[in-house]
Amino acid sequence: MTFSHLASRLDNIAPFHVMELAKMAAALEQQGRHIIHMGIGEPDFTAAPLVIEAAAKAMADGKMQYTSATGLPALREAISGHYKQVYGLDIAPARIVVTAGASAALLLACAALVEKGSEVLMPDPSYPCNRHFVAAFDGRAKMIASGPAERFQLSDQMVREHWGEDTHGVLLASPSNPTGTSILHGELGKIIATVRAKGGFSIVDEIYQGLSYDEAPFSALSLGDDIIVINSFSKYFNMTGWRLGWLVLPEQLVAPIEKLAQNLFICPSSIAQHAALACFAPDSLALYEERKSEFKRRRDYLVPALIELGFKVPVIPDGAFYVYADCSALSDDADRLVKEILNQVGVSMVSGLDFGPHTAQTYIRLSYATSMENLHEAVRRLGQFFSKN
Repeated sequence: MTFSHLASRLDNIAPFHVMELAKMAAALEQQGRHIIHMGIGEPDFTAAPLVIEAAAKAMADGKMQYTSATGLPALREAISGHYKQVYGLDIAPARIVVTAGASAALLLACAALVEKGSEVLMPDPSYPCNRHFVAAFDGRAKMIASGPAERFQLSDQMVREHWGEDTHGVLLASPSNPTGTSILHGELGKIIATVRAKGGFSIVDEIYQGLSYDEAPFSALSLGDDIIVINSFSKYFNMTGWRLGWLVLPEQLVAPIEKLAQNLFICPSSIAQHAALACFAPDSLALYEERKSEFKRRRDYLVPALIELGFKVPVIPDGAFYVYADCSALSDDADRLVKEILNQVGVSMVSGLDFGPHTAQTYIRLSYATSMENLHEAVRRLGQFFSKN
């Protein structure tokens, strides 16, 4: 059977080139090649021991039934307590909705707020799925070219200049994928004040907020109760495959989001939720902080090493586990460059192609979510590649 009438919205969803490169790397591995993976944004650390024990106990105790669509009350309370402990914020548990990963959180937020033809501002470069969540509800992501001067983020001036009659809000990420850069706190406050004055919504993706290295912990939630924040157990808490995240919502959005979640997802994984309660145990939190320090150590090795190889790193990443490196002095085609590097020396990275047209041909994203041993070997192989090309 063939389908001749696919929904037209599919025309606005681009392929995910990161995953295509991952397939190429996997094919080389099947041929017996040793590949160093610096392309996929996934921690090399796995769930903390207490989390795994909690999952096993939940299954042994039969705690596998549906939960509320908004999540286990105990988990919502634990997340609330985490905001108090880390950020000094009083976030009512009732404003927290546990979701099937940050992707589901973004899907729910866009389902509630994006209308046909409405426009959402975001920077170019941005995580590609963000614009596709908007497109899934027949909205338009307006990608605004952003460079090193703006830390690859939106500025208040850019929001003011590009806000139009069809603009409904902004979708920001701080720290960002692919750049690892955060929006300066004062600038974020100005952006949110501008959006608020225009009657729009502000969605802030904070899934990498726990992996911020150079400043005191900060959340956009400190800037007002009308901000929608996305977070996840995948990155700081190292639970990528468990598919668990959360939303912090303005009070009036909780009931509409709950209605959507009931219909679209029933509930997040009950086992993952019971396991995630152990994320907030003191021993688990101490382990996450150790791992965060290791990520910072890797960053502090990789950035200077890349610069020595001939890359430019115009903005030092202050969060996540990515370096967004300008390769224009080394190649006039970033996508071709990463494929040549993969095939010749077995280091897997991705070009800026997925993240928007502004940096598609001149930047590559490297993930340092791999061991120091692998990073040293990757730098050695890159040096070998550039000495021959």
